[in-house]
Amino acid sequence: MREVNLSGLDLNLLPPLEALLRRRNVTHAAADVGLSQPAMSRALARLRDLLGDPLLVRAGGGLVLTPRAQTLAAQLAPALERVKGVFRDEAFDPSAAQRTIRIAGADTHAILLGPPILKRFAAAAPGLDLRIESYSGDMLARMESGALDFAFALTSTQLPPGARSERIGDDRLALVMRRGHPAAKKRWTVADYARFEHAAVAIFGDGQSELDALLAAEGIRRRIAFTSPHFIATLAAVGASDCVTTLSRAFAAHFAVTFDLILKEPPLTAAPLEGTLVWSDLYDSDPLLRWTRGIVREAAAEVFG
Repeated sequence: MREVNLSGLDLNLLPPLEALLRRRNVTHAAADVGLSQPAMSRALARLRDLLGDPLLVRAGGGLVLTPRAQTLAAQLAPALERVKGVFRDEAFDPSAAQRTIRIAGADTHAILLGPPILKRFAAAAPGLDLRIESYSGDMLARMESGALDFAFALTSTQLPPGARSERIGDDRLALVMRRGHPAAKKRWTVADYARFEHAAVAIFGDGQSELDALLAAEGIRRRIAFTSPHFIATLAAVGASDCVTTLSRAFAAHFAVTFDLILKEPPLTAAPLEGTLVWSDLYDSDPLLRWTRGIVREAAAEVFG
């Protein structure tokens, strides 16, 4: 059997060939594929030359298929349908999906966004599992390899080339302390940041934050008496001591009763915490991950309003 070099073939002839074999009429076949009758006649001539067979011959007042054409007709229609399937955007059915969605995030995301995401998975995609993973320095590489699907971040987070992001919800900072704190009833000033001990979150272990940069601009240096990679541990420490902390208002409000906390407006002009979802450009068109992004948006709207 002679091998056929596809790069040497005019694949644009396949739709006219299929129409001719199906219709057995040049005029009707031309209409099916949007060609004029002369253009279809030229296509038929090229096909006859290419295949070395007349394909359609006159008999009994019409055109009939040659034996070679009959064989081609049986093969061509399903072959073209399979080729169309390569380019067809199949409808995504979340109820049939079976997969673990992995998102890098902090305990704030696991606690605030995890439950509403999981609730939506259970209702629409019961075969999906949710896994919140720790942040790491190689998150984009993990996303590109498929080991990680998304990461929660802020609009202020610098993204590397190859990463995409979408804003999902807005939060803001709150100054948090226990209800019986010595400064619970006073009006807080920037200078008070230097007078009281602080509990802080250091997700990446460096202990630095935008808050410290804001304080440094005011000539204020705070003492951090407690540091943890977990926001909930930081709130627990604040509830059991005279430490204060400044973190997500939505998260602090969630545990205000649990740890007997009060929330104050920070005496600083701080940018809002604009939450984003980050993913790799390589998987931007993945139907499951596109659907999941919509679920995360819905969950964030429920939490942050």
